[in-house]
Amino acid sequence: MKGVPRISEAEWQVMRVVWADAPCTANEVVKALASTTTWQPKTIKTLLNRLAKKKALGFKKRGRAYHYYPLVGESECVMAESRSFLRRVYGGALVPMLANFLKEEELSSEEIAEVRRILDERGG
Repeated sequence: MKGVPRISEAEWQVMRVVWADAPCTANEVVKALASTTTWQPKTIKTLLNRLAKKKALGFKKRGRAYHYYPLVGESECVMAESRSFLRRVYGGALVPMLANFLKEEELSSEEIAEVRRILDERGG
């Protein structure tokens, strides 16, 4: 997962907006986040600039507006973050992490069936 930048929790929120509706302007991102955050527009524009510096977002200037688009895919970022979490919290050991989540989380019958399906595909 080389080349996938580390993204903060706040930056994840911005990236989700851009992944869902790229290309989008800073004002469109501000509007999309207005219902879920109390951030000022300047804060969101700062996050967009950080993401551009990290090479997570690209942009094109059209007139006075900047149109942002992702340079990294959502699935790439999720995989990189998952691996980082696994290393940091569980020392890279997958089984203890899975066991912990399966014991502690309430799973629907559909979710249990999905876990079984994945294990069956993997030969488990």
